[in-house]
Amino acid sequence: MTETGSETRTRARFEVPEELRADVRLLGEILGKVLVEYAGQPLLDDVEKLRELTIAGDGAAAEQLVASWPHERAEDVARAFTCYFHLTNLSEELHRARVLRERDRAGSEAVVSELAQAVEQITRDSGEQQARALLNGLEFRPVLTAHPTEARRRAVLATIRRISSLLDERHDPRAGDSDLAENRRRLVEQVDILWRTSQLRTSRPSPLDEVRSAMAVFEETLFNVVGNVYRRLDDALAGDEAGTRTPVVAPFVHLGSWIGGDRDGNPNVTAAITREAMQIQADHVLRALEQATEALGRALTLDAATTPPSAPVRRILEDARAVNPELITDIETRSPAEPHRQLLLLAARRLAATRARDADFGYPRAADFLHELKVLQDSLVSAGAPRQAYGELQHLIWQVNSFGFHLAELEVRQHSSVHAKALEEVLGGGELSDQTEEVLATLRVIGQIQQRFGPEACRRYVVSFTRNAGDLAAVYELADAALDGRPIELDVVPLFETGEDLQNSVEVLDNAIQLTRVRHRLTANDRRFEVMLGYSDSAKDVGPVSATLALYDAQARITAWAQRNAIRLTLFHGRGGALGRGGGPANRAVLAQAPGSVAGRFKLTEQGEAIPARYGNSAIAQRHIEQVTAATLLASTPAVEERALVAAERFAVVEKTLDEAARTAYHGLVKADGFAEWFSTVTPLEELGQLPLGSRPARRGVAVSSLEDLRAIPWVFAWSQARVNAPGWYGLGTALAAVGDVDLLRDANQNWPLFQVMLENAEMSLAKTDRRILGRYLELGDRPELTQRMLDEHALTTEWVLKVLDQERLLQGRRVLGRAVELRNPYVDALSYLQLRALRTLRTDDSLDEQQIVRTRRLLLLTVSGVAAGLQNTG
Repeated sequence: MTETGSETRTRARFEVPEELRADVRLLGEILGKVLVEYAGQPLLDDVEKLRELTIAGDGAAAEQLVASWPHERAEDVARAFTCYFHLTNLSEELHRARVLRERDRAGSEAVVSELAQAVEQITRDSGEQQARALLNGLEFRPVLTAHPTEARRRAVLATIRRISSLLDERHDPRAGDSDLAENRRRLVEQVDILWRTSQLRTSRPSPLDEVRSAMAVFEETLFNVVGNVYRRLDDALAGDEAGTRTPVVAPFVHLGSWIGGDRDGNPNVTAAITREAMQIQADHVLRALEQATEALGRALTLDAATTPPSAPVRRILEDARAVNPELITDIETRSPAEPHRQLLLLAARRLAATRARDADFGYPRAADFLHELKVLQDSLVSAGAPRQAYGELQHLIWQVNSFGFHLAELEVRQHSSVHAKALEEVLGGGELSDQTEEVLATLRVIGQIQQRFGPEACRRYVVSFTRNAGDLAAVYELADAALDGRPIELDVVPLFETGEDLQNSVEVLDNAIQLTRVRHRLTANDRRFEVMLGYSDSAKDVGPVSATLALYDAQARITAWAQRNAIRLTLFHGRGGALGRGGGPANRAVLAQAPGSVAGRFKLTEQGEAIPARYGNSAIAQRHIEQVTAATLLASTPAVEERALVAAERFAVVEKTLDEAARTAYHGLVKADGFAEWFSTVTPLEELGQLPLGSRPARRGVAVSSLEDLRAIPWVFAWSQARVNAPGWYGLGTALAAVGDVDLLRDANQNWPLFQVMLENAEMSLAKTDRRILGRYLELGDRPELTQRMLDEHALTTEWVLKVLDQERLLQGRRVLGRAVELRNPYVDALSYLQLRALRTLRTDDSLDEQQIVRTRRLLLLTVSGVAAGLQNTG
């Protein structure tokens, strides 16, 4: 018997772990206290009334209640539910981190070293030689992007972090009653700040604001977490010898960034912005390295009598004396007869000089600093102090290897049509447009960045909407024009996004490697070549099912192309945070890739909204990196590749049926006459463009008259706000019904990894929908035939997903995830009813004056922020 909504929610609430329940209850009580202090008991009563109605599933009464409130009360209730979601989110994040730490302390193998377990499995199945080969070539390249940009203000995020820290303190067993009382007082203070802080930005952030936001994650987690990942793997592989000899595995995490480099459709990203973005990155990493080096130097109090320095260490100190005798004298006075310590304290001063752009005393490149650390390490080993050589010093070496002096490789992206127009102007010899001047200036900035930090800091140039080899050649020709023949290293990366471009990708690549400049780059970099696949636009173009299958097919064909041409391929996955843009668990996605396409290397975009969730907490960030790299190794083994190959052949007919049926259903919707205008009416699409989320415009044109006018990010964001989530599931029900054989589909779910991931993501998307509420949104468009088409497909998809999964309810087999979604949905419902009130008023009330429009739009945008927090995704 299928549970009712209230029964499901009761069950979900019962399953909440006691610690998490206590945290949520505490913060909920504090928020209630803050609301009463701010506006009296009636505000809290109204919040509670709406909460009870949505939990009971009484949508009609909830809408009636919301409609009865004056505008100010509606705004306050929207803010209350938004604050509640922020508090719930941080409670859940802390709980996940606590669980990971507790498992670690308990010695659970699933957490202690998932990466090491993967190595052991590969060694067992394929032999030690294969395992070592994969480890030696292992690469994980997460690339931070600013879109979809985090919907929360930085001020809100800062307050949330303070509340999170205070909540974590309450779980310290050493805390006494007085400590807990003071902690509670400070929690009330911070929740009050959260309540009184505007949830909406008053102005759109600049690209440099987005760069600085990303730096917070580097400073708070990534700088130390990456070294911790290496240490745990080395501990597991080396056993008792760990920390006393050269590490088994070389650094394999290399951060990238598009923030400040991606100018495709974003006129706010200029050459000057790209230059400044790299300077901000360099300042942060140099400051972090300086502090780490200083701390290590102060701790490394090894006397020359017990640990004599090597000749190279003495030579470095003497060379520095010749340049800055006063500094060396000061260091020697503070650290007499401690040469190893002196070298590190000297290095910290040189890092400070590097950050200050002091060319005489600073390090020219990160490699020079790394060389000195290696000299120090060798000296310690030769002096009989291997634990000091391979302890904290090794951690610092790992950090330099991973981040250099540039922190993350800054990648540039621009649309192919911009290059085509620029090259035409350059070759024409006439006056150049501002856009063309900007393209040339960007290439000059890349050259300048390379001169200071080395080619590894900025050499990848991604070409959006690559249609032919000429789109790649244009970048090289423009670089020649910009730099007058001065040296620059460029790896021009084709980005295939639409269904048609994916289909034509191999032909384009065949022509690309005939280009002289591409052949030179292949020779120079050990025949490495990178190809990017766009998940967002392909899904918007052909729908989620056909896009998933087309991307897999493209991967398989591009991999075969690389093997034919002896090319070391890296596939760059332009995955979004939302499920409609290729989101979902990254480790599961890795294992579902086409055979041979991973080969020990995995690169993907980490979207703005996903960055805090994946990297904001140290324990969670470490777990994420270990999971993805473990999956990367396993996906590169013959056993996993063979399974994928067999499945692809075995289910080829099923795949064809799914593709044709899903594509037809999807195009039947999005190509219907007037669909774009209907979509703009039934979702808050137009209003999202007014929400200052990020520096990039929401659409390419002035108005939305067709799907092509719309960027993939607001496309997904708008559907999620309307509780429809169509980009994550639409067409799948028709596709599954077209196959029709439940046993065959269940077999596919068991043995076809790609299908399994597709079904899991669709199940999650469906779980975040609400049929009653989405129906209310769709009614606003006054197109009953489109509304019915959407409702029918939703019902069909839900029915078939449950059949194939052999479940009575969505997420039945994913207990933790199901609990989180079920508990959130009624609170999201409350915000949806408030949003519907505002959206219906804006769409149907022609009597509104300008002030009323502004106020109603503000209410709608407040609910957008809250729904995004509740669903934990934007675009």
